[in-house]
Amino acid sequence: MMQVADAGLETGVVRDELHLWAGAMGAEETKAWVEAHLEASRTKIVDLLAVTGERTVGNTLAAYDRASWHLRMAGSQSGVMFMVHPVAEVRDAAQALSQVIGAEGVALSLNREVYAALAEVDVSGEDEATRYYMERTLLGYRLSGVDKDDATRERVRALADKMTELSMSFSRTVQDDVRKIEVEDVDELFGLPEDTLARHGVRTEALESGVKLVAEGAVVLTTDPPEMSPVMSYAVSPKLRRQMYLAYNDRGYPTNKQVLLDLLAAREEMAGLLGFRSWADLATVDQMMGSAANMRKFLDEVEAAARETAQQEFVELEAFVRGRNPEALPLTLSDARYWEEQYRRAMYDFDSQSVRPYFPYEQVEAGILMTAGKLFGVRFVRNERAAVWADGVKAFDVMDDGGSDPTHADDEAVVMNGAPAKSADSGRDDSVAVGSKVEDSSRYKGAVVGRIYLDMHPREGKSKWFSECSLVGGVQGQQVPEASLVCNFPEPKGEDFGLMQYADVVTYFHEFGHLMHEVLGGRQRWAGQSGIATEGDFVEVPSQMLEEFFEDAALVGTFARHYQTGESIPKEVFARMVKASAHGRALSTLTQVMYATYSLETHDKKAGELDLDALLKAGYDRFSKYEFVEGNRMYAAFTHLVGYTSNYYTYLYDKVMALEFFAEFDRKNLVEGPVARRYRQAVLELGGSKPARELVQAFLGREVSMSALQGWLRQSLEG
Repeated sequence: MMQVADAGLETGVVRDELHLWAGAMGAEETKAWVEAHLEASRTKIVDLLAVTGERTVGNTLAAYDRASWHLRMAGSQSGVMFMVHPVAEVRDAAQALSQVIGAEGVALSLNREVYAALAEVDVSGEDEATRYYMERTLLGYRLSGVDKDDATRERVRALADKMTELSMSFSRTVQDDVRKIEVEDVDELFGLPEDTLARHGVRTEALESGVKLVAEGAVVLTTDPPEMSPVMSYAVSPKLRRQMYLAYNDRGYPTNKQVLLDLLAAREEMAGLLGFRSWADLATVDQMMGSAANMRKFLDEVEAAARETAQQEFVELEAFVRGRNPEALPLTLSDARYWEEQYRRAMYDFDSQSVRPYFPYEQVEAGILMTAGKLFGVRFVRNERAAVWADGVKAFDVMDDGGSDPTHADDEAVVMNGAPAKSADSGRDDSVAVGSKVEDSSRYKGAVVGRIYLDMHPREGKSKWFSECSLVGGVQGQQVPEASLVCNFPEPKGEDFGLMQYADVVTYFHEFGHLMHEVLGGRQRWAGQSGIATEGDFVEVPSQMLEEFFEDAALVGTFARHYQTGESIPKEVFARMVKASAHGRALSTLTQVMYATYSLETHDKKAGELDLDALLKAGYDRFSKYEFVEGNRMYAAFTHLVGYTSNYYTYLYDKVMALEFFAEFDRKNLVEGPVARRYRQAVLELGGSKPARELVQAFLGREVSMSALQGWLRQSLEG
């Protein structure tokens, strides 16, 4: 892999300057790796400030960009190791280092000398991307408070440190808090899939009157997603569903309640110091949205678009339940997924359990790699020599196949039987080639343009969420990007094939959309514009657009095969699955509006006046048709309040754009048509080198409208 070895890393202390996990056997190695990158960052800043004479892009902006690259390397990789490393000592060290890295970043953002040096550079004769990079960099400095007086800047520094500490504490509490449910009566497990029962030593025995469940021992369920999800969707017992619902939505409580309140108070004070009415205004001023007021207006528009359809969906569902089991009324939030599943079975002749055999994990993984390969003009080649941080993590080199026969995407690199292909560069250690400029992606044909890591199954101490994470920032001509998926899908073991639910596969598509954005956008001149470097409220567009591809029968049919018989998923079953999945969209959209509104309100009101529980109940009462379940404290595990802060609206905002993007594709030739190439070149490959609004307008040729979202919502009532 071509890379730039800076003086700060040529100490011999760090084994692998690009991969923390390659040498992080304990806390000391972790600290040494991070400190090496921090020192390299400091050295670049010293070089920047030592410039005499005229300041230029070459002697000032380039040094700043490289310093920022090292700082992001320290932050991103320690952050990921905090989420995934199997050794608690390393996770602990990574958590502690977040404070150090955060403080380093704040110090740089408040450094007046660096700001003045950058502001002195004349970029008028530079290319558009460089001018935009400088504009965003200087704006970031001003929003950080670099122009405030010394006392204010010192308070900003202290608040930033506190916010980092509180955020990491919140996330760690959720990560470590796995709740357990001891099942007292095995009959409460009726309805669960056979493979779920088998994992817990439960078998079925036939009787003349039906079947009974027999447990080999005590049955203990956890709140990890592969166990929580089937309980909420399939368990006949409302008692068990309620237990699981409350356990899952109680994670992090009571510790995180006060942590969250303290975090909100710190953010409120920070916003005031920087001249903003609220954190929500500060967090949106440099985004596409622009302000908290615009956010409220947008959420009102989405609510209006979904309200009528949601009411019809719920009336239909409620009437169905009344006809089946009147005692189940009124429907509560812990009943929602189960009764929606029952409704789809009855009204659409679709049982979501019936398609799980067509989605064994390994087959889905290979299918998504194949689909992404065709769509984006790349191949994924398994690299078994690349260092990984835990058993079961897979590394793939991403080979650019642009302009070539797209059928290469399903050759040995991702064979369906799971046999890994050898690296195309077998003459070197776990290295990959470097990319070049991105104007014409066909120039990269055959080159390795990135590496991805798939960490896809639960384990003790690992984050319980589903995320895409940058690992190594790409730089044109110097470094290819590396990124990972951190997920919690069912793990295949022995005779258990890790059968996935329909929603699991959609989630996989979603996260892979992020991954391709990171890799294909990771070849910019400036590290600060590489990868997912657009405004934050554009980042969910590529991921949510890729979700829509899962509704194409021909595409899914290429990998959805029965794990026992090899039979392709029947077309009529797939058609019923797609139609059934549309029911409840508007109800789900209102739930998303509720989450977005809760995120906004917690960051737009006075922190000292907040009642987190009352605000949560009021939100559900306003937006949800289901009755609130007392004891629901989901805010204590709502980690998006840490990452997205007030801006959870991003998911809805980007859904509107994603649906508009998807409408541009030819439904008869989704992955191999010209639109896929145009999407790659006009959106993904540009990374953060242009404002997101320009990317949208260039791809669509117009402004975004709500029409695609409205049509998508109405599909639940059609046919």
